[in-house]
Amino acid sequence: MKIWILRGDVLEIAEGENRIPASAEEVYQSVLEGGAVWQDLIPGKTGAAQELSFSRYPIVLKLRISADEITGKPTLSTIAQTHIGASFPISNRALERGHVVHDGTWYPAAPGAAEGVIDLMREVGYTDDGGMPPTLRGILHLKKIASEGGPVVDELGRDALKYLLSEPERAIGPESIRAQLYPYQCDGWRWLGFIIREQLGGLLADEMGLGKTLQIISALRDPGGNGAAGAALVIAPGSLLENWVREIAKFSPDLTTYKHQGSSRTGRPADLQGVDVVVTSYDTVTRDLSLLKMIEWNVVILDEAQNIRNPKALRTKSVKEINRRVGLAVTGTPVENRLLDLWSIMDFVVPGYLGDLEEFEARYSDDLDAAASLEPLISPLMLRRRVADVATDLPQRIDIPEFLEMSEHEATAYEVVRQEIFQEYGAAANLVSLGKLRQFCAHPGAIEGYGSDINLSFSKFERLKELFEEIFSRGEKALVFTSYTKIADLIREMAAARFQVLAATLDGRLAIDERQGLIDGFSAHVGPAVLVLNPRAGGSGLNITAANHVIHYNPEWNPALEDQASARAYRRGQQLPVTVRSLIYAGTVEEVIAERLKRKRHIAEAAIIGSGGQDEDYADILGALERSPLARRTE
Repeated sequence: MKIWILRGDVLEIAEGENRIPASAEEVYQSVLEGGAVWQDLIPGKTGAAQELSFSRYPIVLKLRISADEITGKPTLSTIAQTHIGASFPISNRALERGHVVHDGTWYPAAPGAAEGVIDLMREVGYTDDGGMPPTLRGILHLKKIASEGGPVVDELGRDALKYLLSEPERAIGPESIRAQLYPYQCDGWRWLGFIIREQLGGLLADEMGLGKTLQIISALRDPGGNGAAGAALVIAPGSLLENWVREIAKFSPDLTTYKHQGSSRTGRPADLQGVDVVVTSYDTVTRDLSLLKMIEWNVVILDEAQNIRNPKALRTKSVKEINRRVGLAVTGTPVENRLLDLWSIMDFVVPGYLGDLEEFEARYSDDLDAAASLEPLISPLMLRRRVADVATDLPQRIDIPEFLEMSEHEATAYEVVRQEIFQEYGAAANLVSLGKLRQFCAHPGAIEGYGSDINLSFSKFERLKELFEEIFSRGEKALVFTSYTKIADLIREMAAARFQVLAATLDGRLAIDERQGLIDGFSAHVGPAVLVLNPRAGGSGLNITAANHVIHYNPEWNPALEDQASARAYRRGQQLPVTVRSLIYAGTVEEVIAERLKRKRHIAEAAIIGSGGQDEDYADILGALERSPLARRTE
């Protein structure tokens, strides 16, 4: 005799000691069409079912991804949704049978629904113990299906992904890195290492001043597992290549580097494969794409990744053609103007993840609602920390010497000026004779009678625009110090026209009794703003704590002058960490000045009395005249 029994949340047929699985169709035919009566339904082994009803409406089956309340581990479960919108969990056994009993009611699943969910579970590695492997790849796949309206309910918050990074044995910091990372930087290193090991991709979108470069270098040197990350290609604006080479040498000198740039760059793939990190520019990628595509890079890093925000630009298309296992993008401004900026960057990080360009534009309008719907998809692949959020881990002042490199055209023009000065002064050179070289490093157009159009593009000036982009996008204020009134006016005009922010200059042209009024207006202004100052006019006696960014556009020969200028924002009353950035052209008079400033500051810190003097100044002057950016390109 066949007896229906209720076992857990599934109806089964009992024949003696045997339990026979029943399909939804069998239950439906026996009970709803065959007229089986209540008394035939026995829950387990005891008693008759007093209340049990049968629904003719099929349930909708879905996967739910959520976080375990105790461990935080991402978990996967199956749920059923009724025709009136109620939902409840179901067992694997019920899912396989295609029907379930819940709260006294039996529900059938729609034909084929169970098979589709089961296939999806297998696809992401679902296990019988009710959990899922903590793989980022599986999580991304489920999140994407959920965003497209598929059979997935995404209840996994951003914090739940921290489970994937919980590596207590690696909590002390990366190996072989000559730096003490702040806690948030260690978090970034672990996250990047995880991304590399998963062989997916990620977007490091920390605000400026939080050490994105150091975090990347740490992950390249120690991603976890055995050894370094393997062949890596760093693509950055040409002016930042030297900074990357120096930072790698400073923090991880055992990583070999090769700067693939300029007329001396190699044409042989073997030369690029023999080093740990190749550093090149976006423009070089477009020229040497065929060469770079010959190599299977383990990691490709895009610094200042907003450079590929235009998906139709040649540089964007070029970098996306490079073969890579892992793509990492680095930018403090992942969205500059529109959500399409983010799509273009993410299309490099994980190609196809957000669909193609047409699909994305059709699905996401450029508004806050679209941004909110994108957040669950992007958050597993983007790490973004704000200065204000991690300020407790930072010193009160963050100093960033940023070494830039001139383009080949700029370096050639600089060499002409250098040779003219050397031939005119020779051993009789003095500080005044270096003036033209310093002016050139600010902008060739600053040199009287030089004949250069000050409106022409110049690497350092373009880098300043990039910094302004990020500072102003955060609604913050900056102080820019330059010795040249012509450059100060140029910076002010550019900031006002390009970014529509409050911009003003403070130098010797403004009467002393009018300066405080200007500063008061700057401080009271709500929103982004920039004040361009001459360090001699604005370097002492002023309190400008409304700004938390200081940019030394051209270095000063006297370290005290620079330090006093920086102290305008870094002083009592400042509520935010202050980022002090110096823009320095490598291989030029500016590099000699930077070396001198560093030496002088070390002397001051050590309280060594009487060191330095005229002989030292003279040696620095000659060193500046002998330094050439062209010589660097032929090394």
